[in-house]
Amino acid sequence: MSKNWLRIGAALSLLAGVPVHAQVAETPPAPATQAEPATAPATRDADPALWVVKDKDTTIYLFGTVHVLKPGLSWFDDAVRTAFDKSSEVVMEIVSPTPEQAQAAVMKSAVNMTGPRLSEKLPEAERPAFAKAVADAGLPAGALEPLDPWFAASTLTLLTLQKDGYDPASGVEQAITQAAKAANKPVTGLETIDQQFGFFDSLSDAAQVTFLTETLKQLPEAGPMIETMVDQWAKGDPAALAETVNSGMTTTPELKRILLTDRNTAWAKWIEQRMARPGTVFVAVGAGHLAGAGSVQEALKRYKLRAVRVKY
Repeated sequence: MSKNWLRIGAALSLLAGVPVHAQVAETPPAPATQAEPATAPATRDADPALWVVKDKDTTIYLFGTVHVLKPGLSWFDDAVRTAFDKSSEVVMEIVSPTPEQAQAAVMKSAVNMTGPRLSEKLPEAERPAFAKAVADAGLPAGALEPLDPWFAASTLTLLTLQKDGYDPASGVEQAITQAAKAANKPVTGLETIDQQFGFFDSLSDAAQVTFLTETLKQLPEAGPMIETMVDQWAKGDPAALAETVNSGMTTTPELKRILLTDRNTAWAKWIEQRMARPGTVFVAVGAGHLAGAGSVQEALKRYKLRAVRVKY
């Protein structure tokens, strides 16, 4: 069960839509544990999976993203770049919010200023682990006390990843957004940040507390698991990625329905409606949404639309 929850926490922070930029805006990064390298890291080639849905006058590319990466991974080239360049519009999970918008969303859906404190929501036996995780992240003792459990869990996971060298500035969404801006391509969102935060905030109190307590137990293993996920993504292996990312959610149907299945269904409906208008669109969403049972590709079948893997 614990490893399943680690998969979920890692997936949410890395692949499935937790707004990393909002977490970074609200929470200071953990202090560096070693000096910066004197030279840039060697570039490693990556060929993540890409799909296309087409009819006679509409083409929609589907690309799975990773929200944070280590510098030096070369993925925005070959067929991915070609698909992006051919597209006249870009669609993301959300349009990157301003720091002010991100902070407003955090205050609305992830902060409880009237109590009880976060540590008081946890079983007494779990409180020392929570205090240790906060200290290990380089945060003041009370920094996360006003937060809802789901946001504290994803924040601690993100800060752990940052200490391991993962950088939100190297994330896929950041690169795609910058490229779209440079090419004067319009960027729109399938959801708003308030909607995304609302999905997490709608989880039951019990699910949120379990999310946090199991994340605390497995934070020491987060680095190797994230490395596995990124390697599977970089190799273009959605089957393996689905097993790593989504398998744990079979024991947490509430979380899977709210955060993956329902959203995938809604996005498939959006694609079906967009196919009625001509044009070429580059859609980039968390890679967990394009892998395994209940994926966007599966949801498209009810509209008799077929997502074809692009070979490259």
